[in-house]
Amino acid sequence: MDDLEVRIAESERDREAAFAVRHEVFVDEQGVDEELECDEHDETAVHVVAYDDDDPIGAARLREYEDGVGKIERVAVRESRREMGIGRALMAALEQQAETMGFATVTLHSQTRVAEFYRGLDYERRGEEFVEAEIPHVEMRKSLE
Repeated sequence: MDDLEVRIAESERDREAAFAVRHEVFVDEQGVDEELECDEHDETAVHVVAYDDDDPIGAARLREYEDGVGKIERVAVRESRREMGIGRALMAALEQQAETMGFATVTLHSQTRVAEFYRGLDYERRGEEFVEAEIPHVEMRKSLE
């Protein structure tokens, strides 16, 4: 994919594109309650959006979770664009941003069915499976040091 660009959503247009991708993936496709998909962290999180030319195809966000730890959330890639490396590109951008923000570790809550994707990026599972937004999840962490 020659025209893939992942960038921090600094403009209102980029933020709206990120939210549109998230809505399509989580609300429309997976049936997550709209009230749960958008939350108070959207205001302060760093959002990234992936574009193919001018078409938004992926999004995610990063926020401070606890001292020295960033939390990656809402990683979403449009269904028609999966298995093309977009998720990897989003994660690389977020990990680079986490380092810039001074985080030594990043954590995330992976849907259980995609935990293997994160394992392939050196994330380690922590603890037991739990349910979030009516979907099975596992906590995963990665050291950036």
